[in-house]
Amino acid sequence: MVEHLRLRWRDDLSMEALLGLRVELDAMLGRIRSTRHISNPVFKCPACGHIGRGADPHVSVRATILALTRFGVAAKEPARTLEKAWSAYRKTARLDLYGNAATSTPARLTGCAHADER
Repeated sequence: MVEHLRLRWRDDLSMEALLGLRVELDAMLGRIRSTRHISNPVFKCPACGHIGRGADPHVSVRATILALTRFGVAAKEPARTLEKAWSAYRKTARLDLYGNAATSTPARLTGCAHADER
């Protein structure tokens, strides 16, 4: 994944291209986990005691940006500027952490979200 990030990264990458790169990295993470038979950890709900697998992990846009400095693909200051630009873009375009159109205000769950799974 890091090598793919190095190959695809450019300093003049647009926000749309950054979102595309995030999608590619997310798909790559899914393929790696699938081919290596890596399953999600098991959790116990503190509210009801339900035991089950956790949600699938995904790559967020911010994680993509932070990986740039962590793995030496980009310098710290340009990555920080990109992170601030992403935050502003996300608010104006009303996107979620993954660059998808955000749903309306998140509803508060009463009780356990998995109550119907038991």
